Amino acid sequence: MDRFYDSLFSREYKSDIAIKYQWRFKKYQNKLFTFLNHDDVPWNNNNAEHAIKGFAVYRNITDGLFTENGIKQYLTLFSIYQTCTYKGVDFLRFMLSRETDIDQFCEHF
Repeated sequence: MDRFYDSLFSREYKSDIAIKYQWRFKKYQNKLFTFLNHDDVPWNNNNAEHAIKGFAVYRNITDGLFTENGIKQYLTLFSIYQTCTYKGVDFLRFMLSRETDIDQFCEHF
């Protein structure tokens, strides 16, 4: 990574697009390769993009007509659903259990 940045920043680019990308790499250099220094940081944004899809579907179904309270309730349930999915827990079973802690629920089942 250091060699990449050294090489990138030592060059003088001519095209506007190359200059723009060089500037963007410089601006975000402390954030772009965070995953190299931390085991728990993914190299891509797939989890976030996947989570956003659920909201996009909801927005399409409701045709953009929802209240602030309705969206808060949906996002709360969707967050629980996503957590259950990532932990391999059956969402309906968790909800029916009336448990409030997914990890504690997992210990019992």
